[in-house]
Amino acid sequence: MFGNSCDTVRKGQARKLGTTRRSVSGFVSLRNGAFVGYESKLERDFLAKTNSNLAVLDIIPQPVSIPFSYPNGRAYEYTPDFLVYYRLENGYIDNAKKPMLVEVKEETSWRENWRKWLPKWKAAWRYAKENGYSFHIMDESRIRDTTLLNVEFLSRYKRMIFDVELTSQILIDTQQHGHIAFSTLLGRHYSGVEQASGISHLWYLLATRQLDCDLSLPLTNDTNLWMPTYG
Repeated sequence: MFGNSCDTVRKGQARKLGTTRRSVSGFVSLRNGAFVGYESKLERDFLAKTNSNLAVLDIIPQPVSIPFSYPNGRAYEYTPDFLVYYRLENGYIDNAKKPMLVEVKEETSWRENWRKWLPKWKAAWRYAKENGYSFHIMDESRIRDTTLLNVEFLSRYKRMIFDVELTSQILIDTQQHGHIAFSTLLGRHYSGVEQASGISHLWYLLATRQLDCDLSLPLTNDTNLWMPTYG
């Protein structure tokens, strides 16, 4: 395993993660305080992007082992990479997004091997349907996008420190407006040479998810900001 304090199997996790000489492994800290391991750069990017979504409640690695058979009759087990749980929207279960079973795989790999892997993926799809989940294969085209670029950009501001009282004023101001442009909020609380610090302050509030925006769009002075819907 990885040989640190995070080397544990989480509740709901089917197996421990492993490493190979070709893999890049480590852990991502989720907003709920849990640590989730990854075994590749693409898995790391998937976790970073998914964790930025405030609707996500939890991410379970290696969540379940699903039995399946190849046409020759030999039995195997398949373990998807992650299971993503979502928060209830407005507290109503009818509005809840289905938990999502995820296989993270590079596009060149699944295109080359899809016929061989199809039986296990069909088994995962059936398992997901039976349990009220969805099942998706996530490759670079679905992971490495504008949202991930924004998450990576904002990550440099996470550990910065700003005046608590001013932070409170900014959040109250945003809440009162509902939606407010980045440049407008900046101008209301910072002026002159202080604006450079103000820009970092607003990025910090986005990075720590005290403010929210549409991360699927490029971050600019015109970016609309609002208070998070989810905690």
